[in-house]
Amino acid sequence: MKLFTKPKIVLVVVLIAFVATIIIPCISQAIPAFARKYRMSCNTCHAPIPRLKAYGDDFAGNGFVLADQDAPRFYVDTGDEELDLIREFPFAVRMDGYLKYQSETDKDFDFSAPYNLKLLSGGALTKDIAYYFYFYFSEHGEIVGIEDAYLMFNNLFGQDLDVYIGQFAVSDPLFKGEVRLTYEGYQIYKARVGDSSSSNLSYDRGLMVTLGLETGTDIILEIVNGNGLPEADDFRVFDNDKYKNFAGRISQDVAEFLRLGAFGYYGQEGMTYTNKLWMAGGDMTLAYDDKLELNLQYLHRNDDNPCFEEVKPPEVETKGGFAELIFMPNGERSRLYGTLLYNKIDSDDDNIDYESFTTHIGYMVQTNLRLIAENVYDIENEEHKVIVGFVSGF
Repeated sequence: MKLFTKPKIVLVVVLIAFVATIIIPCISQAIPAFARKYRMSCNTCHAPIPRLKAYGDDFAGNGFVLADQDAPRFYVDTGDEELDLIREFPFAVRMDGYLKYQSETDKDFDFSAPYNLKLLSGGALTKDIAYYFYFYFSEHGEIVGIEDAYLMFNNLFGQDLDVYIGQFAVSDPLFKGEVRLTYEGYQIYKARVGDSSSSNLSYDRGLMVTLGLETGTDIILEIVNGNGLPEADDFRVFDNDKYKNFAGRISQDVAEFLRLGAFGYYGQEGMTYTNKLWMAGGDMTLAYDDKLELNLQYLHRNDDNPCFEEVKPPEVETKGGFAELIFMPNGERSRLYGTLLYNKIDSDDDNIDYESFTTHIGYMVQTNLRLIAENVYDIENEEHKVIVGFVSGF
């Protein structure tokens, strides 16, 4: 099947050039909040944006603080030793825009810019206490509101023990969807079975505890409402039932190039009729010399009554995961990079079955601006989604 005629190819090339011409002069003198604060390149933590390097993970895990650089100069001197006020309140913006072609529609090309537009802020409130949040001005053309928003208590009891309270993605300890390189997401994390429309590994409200050991072992526990991010009810309560859901993960650095992890989730939801569910799986990251990275995720989910029926039907099993390969020929300094992503969901609930293969190429015009071209092939329906556009942070 032909995806493009010659005029369409010319149109894509012209539009990419136009976007680059307009965006580059505006963004080249702007850098994100943490880079502004420490006067360092975004490349210190990201390669390419928004993908986190190990250093970026460590920085976030330390409460957005560089221990050897934070000093009183970052706070206002009010004369009150018990008051720490950030001297310059940190803000950053992420804006993504695309031109899309989807073969399953008859609408031809679509201008999807901005596709994402959000305001981010985060930093240390005082020693070992930090915050982070972002507000989605627009996602898919709608005002979403707040997704990530939490307070972090760092290095409790003199150990690498952190506590987060607020809103976060349950899957964050696995692979963070917010920092992926592709337009296509990690579909297994968003899978919703039957009428169980809220218990998945996407955003939720709760508590997360992380512990890092000198052996290279990370242990993470989560307690969440289990119903996503709905508005509060008439009693100003966010949870829609009396149950709490629990998740845990353990990961181990086996070698400098290999990390293995295991994950489990257990919960119950509903009022008159309930659904008990559990998830279990494993993950792996295999890296070579900052040039090649392979991420693997497998999850198995079991629901005993996802449609909340009076007489429980047979249990519903869902299996799936993804494989992601990232190639950066010159390591973290690569301007050109490539990504392959395979998604698979196989469920007794046929409505959520999914299989796709994504090819993605990106080019770093600036450290905080990249152009992308991507093709998502829906294997089951034999349909293509072609995206070209930009991802920026400033």
